[in-house]
Amino acid sequence: MNLIPLPAFSDNYIWLIQHQGRALVVDPGQAEPVTRWLAENQHQLDCILVTHHHGDHTGGVASLQQQWGAKVYGPASESLPFEYQPLKQGDAVNWGGLVFQTLDVPGHTAGHIAYWSQPSAQEPILFCGDTLFSGGCGRIFEGTPAQMLKAMDTLATLPGNTRVCCAHEYTLSNLKFAMAVEPDNLALQAYVQQCQKLRSENLPTLPAQLATELQINPFLRSRQSTVIQAVKAFAPQTAHQDVEIFANLRSWKNDFK
Repeated sequence: MNLIPLPAFSDNYIWLIQHQGRALVVDPGQAEPVTRWLAENQHQLDCILVTHHHGDHTGGVASLQQQWGAKVYGPASESLPFEYQPLKQGDAVNWGGLVFQTLDVPGHTAGHIAYWSQPSAQEPILFCGDTLFSGGCGRIFEGTPAQMLKAMDTLATLPGNTRVCCAHEYTLSNLKFAMAVEPDNLALQAYVQQCQKLRSENLPTLPAQLATELQINPFLRSRQSTVIQAVKAFAPQTAHQDVEIFANLRSWKNDFK
């Protein structure tokens, strides 16, 4: 059971799992990286997981579906331009001996979902689309700060050794912001060096480990005193309420250079 990030566009990853000649892909915004990999490795694509409706996550689905007859799964409360099996919190997808649990994580989009699985004798896997990034979280386009904070809380309860398979290589820019929030965070400082080295070697920073994210990601740490103090320094009128702190943290990131 191998987990592979396929680069797409300028900074997307299409996640692929291969198992006994079969392949599953997540959020194929482009078909070409997938079809090229399948041809080079002589695998059959039979399952596609979609986390949300944005085109850079869905653009290649219809072509792959038509070419391979793959079964497609996606969020029940979003409209996707192809045939798919709708999923919501508590639903599961079975593939290649894996069971993917569906998690509702709205915020980035109104019906965003994530997929979590525990492979046998391997670390768990989380496909979180644009909800959680290494060192950051997605912009809140259709949901609310309360929903995104709840999504962070949902993902934070997963096992610490979960491999976090984000859909974009945003890590270094996210860490620049994280350092502005918590400049004295030693775990963050070490992680910055680790990720800079990976990118200097043209290697992905992903998948990340959830336990690390809980130490370094300000959006998973918005109730920590150091993060609260930083947010109040940025927005002095911030009330000491979890959602308002999170909302102002996200607003700060939106305009951060």
